Amino acid sequence: MKLRVERDVLADSVAWAARTLPSRPSLPVLAGLVLTATDGVLTLSSFDYEVSGRVEISADVATEGTSLVSGRLLADIARSLPPAPVTIESEGTRISITCGRSSFTLPTLPGEDYPQLPDMPTASGTITGSAFASAVAQVAIAAGRDDTLPTLTGMRMEIEGPSLVLAATDRYRLAVREFSWDPQSPSMSAHALIPARTLADTAKSLADADQVTIALSSGGTGEGLIGFEGHGRRTTTRLLDGEFPKYRSLLPSESAAVAMVETAMLMDAVKRVALVAERNTPVRLAFEGSELTLRAGAGDDAQAVEVLESALDGDAIDIAFNPAYLLDGLAAIGSSTTRFSFTQPTRPAVLTGINDETQQSLDDYKYLLMPVRLTG
Repeated sequence: MKLRVERDVLADSVAWAARTLPSRPSLPVLAGLVLTATDGVLTLSSFDYEVSGRVEISADVATEGTSLVSGRLLADIARSLPPAPVTIESEGTRISITCGRSSFTLPTLPGEDYPQLPDMPTASGTITGSAFASAVAQVAIAAGRDDTLPTLTGMRMEIEGPSLVLAATDRYRLAVREFSWDPQSPSMSAHALIPARTLADTAKSLADADQVTIALSSGGTGEGLIGFEGHGRRTTTRLLDGEFPKYRSLLPSESAAVAMVETAMLMDAVKRVALVAERNTPVRLAFEGSELTLRAGAGDDAQAVEVLESALDGDAIDIAFNPAYLLDGLAAIGSSTTRFSFTQPTRPAVLTGINDETQQSLDDYKYLLMPVRLTG
């Protein structure tokens, strides 16, 4: 194998392909990246039996071939190379990397022990990269991080024709986002439970793609597979097995009170008041009339109080939230005004955005947040 490639293109592609490499691989070869040089194309691939990555870049290929090298080491080297074309050449059980007056020699790994990458499932539909990345980011904040509850570390995807819904919950909050996409079949109906961390990372990496193809294997559960492709990059991941909570029943159908607050102003106030909140202690929000009073701290501890303007429709309500979870939701709303819908102080509140022109609630994104029980 012998090829020449632009330094910036190589560094960016190696970093992308190496991002999912396991830190503690079950087999040494799984820490490697597969470099495959064919006519005018260099393909970099990674796979750990769960997640696969594949990216193609243009290269001046003099000799075709395949090599397996340490992915993280190659990423570090590619990132540190000077701004000049890079020559990669295999020499027996080693490859040499030359860029300007810098040169490196790396041992190769036994390629015959490397697993075969899974095939991309049949395309299910497409969406723009920016819209997909935005929607996934809004929902990923609510996904669980406790690996002892694997079902909650996933993001549920529901497809009904041109409608696609994403949902995630960690038991303390729930995020749901509905948006349109272009399915291969207008009658398509499917669902899948996708590892949230992988989905968030993949969607972010494809944000600049004009079009992202989503490919879901038939069934969409258990040992199924889902793939995402765009911008010359392709990722597949195994789906999670298990039953995602019936989240729709958690969303209240009506509310006893509705309050509206300027989002940026509230975020700044929560950050200030939370400075005196000890770890795992809440920030208290009291809505009454045209004012919202935020409080944190109690007794002999440090205390903070701040009063903001708000608009309340309904009875006054005093409720408390984990400040970090509240800030996550406010940041994800993506609207200058946030709408709080309440049933009672001990029941979850639903946060949505407000359309600046129509002043109507933006119900395509809902963030349900469990309150912290007040003790006094």
